Amino acid sequence: MKELLKIAVIFAALLMIIPAPAVFVSKDIQETYSEDTMQTETASETTVPEVTPIKYEQEITEEDILKVLDFTSGQVLDIPMQDYVIGAILAEMPATYHPEALKAQAVAARTYAVRQREKQRISPDPELMGADISNDSTKYQAYFTTAQAKEFYGSGYDTYFQKAADAVDATDKLVLYYDEEPIVAAFHAISGGMTESAEVIWGSPVDYLVPADSSADMDAPSYPDEKIFTAKEFRSIIKKVYPEADLSAPADEWVTINETSPSGTVTEMTVGTVTLKGTEFRSLFSLRSANFTVSCNAGSRQFCISTKGYGHGVGMSQYGANAMAENGSDFEEILLHYYKGVEIKEYEN
Repeated sequence: MKELLKIAVIFAALLMIIPAPAVFVSKDIQETYSEDTMQTETASETTVPEVTPIKYEQEITEEDILKVLDFTSGQVLDIPMQDYVIGAILAEMPATYHPEALKAQAVAARTYAVRQREKQRISPDPELMGADISNDSTKYQAYFTTAQAKEFYGSGYDTYFQKAADAVDATDKLVLYYDEEPIVAAFHAISGGMTESAEVIWGSPVDYLVPADSSADMDAPSYPDEKIFTAKEFRSIIKKVYPEADLSAPADEWVTINETSPSGTVTEMTVGTVTLKGTEFRSLFSLRSANFTVSCNAGSRQFCISTKGYGHGVGMSQYGANAMAENGSDFEEILLHYYKGVEIKEYEN
């Protein structure tokens, strides 16, 4: 399982790089899986209710169970894989999306769960208390219980539950593999028009997480975003983390973007006398992505930070997946477009 160990090392520090919304940022403590899904802005307001698995009416095998630690009670719950994947779809992707996009999300979510289960069988994490995964969505893939899904979707719950269940049925047991191991199926809400490489965001290359065209993302309603800060606010944010930064020059000379990736991610910038990565700057200012520009109005002494896309940009763009589906692509075409050189095949329990 050399790839498992390699990826664990690559992503170990990511939780310190990217800001987490209150509830729904899907991260493994060792391998970041998803971030900033389209659900996040609303779902992050949801509190964690009782943990009751979503009920899925299909016969299951005794072995096809995911052990989920309820971090609120300390109980380890045996949840059928089908139930878990439905809950992950409903938490991670807008259920209004095309059925083929939901199927692609189902395979990605299942891949995450299977990979996590395999990892725990090889090297158990004592904090999981014998479980494969936790419902703590600040560390693991987001997952809706029945109560959470009903609260989030309201009167549309039955309709959207059925769409998610259909996606699970249609992709039953299908998982993404590379070199005979389940992949890190990273995804994000909206790219900057081209997805990003794992090497740019996390520092080491991953063969299947390389840039892919996702130009349809530029049509997303929330593709561009702006944040405005006064010079005083900007200075305060920088000085809190980098007190050594020299900001004695005029405000419109504080920021220089030195380098960006071909996909648009800021890879190096200078703020005062401090050199930062775009991901670090993103974290400081809680930006939607690390694909941004910074301008300063010398007269008003206001900074405008303009971002493109939403999320880290690696792997599958959810908006792009939906656009491909609307244009006739099936879920396999979507997955093979965003994850280069992978195989889609059934897993064994």
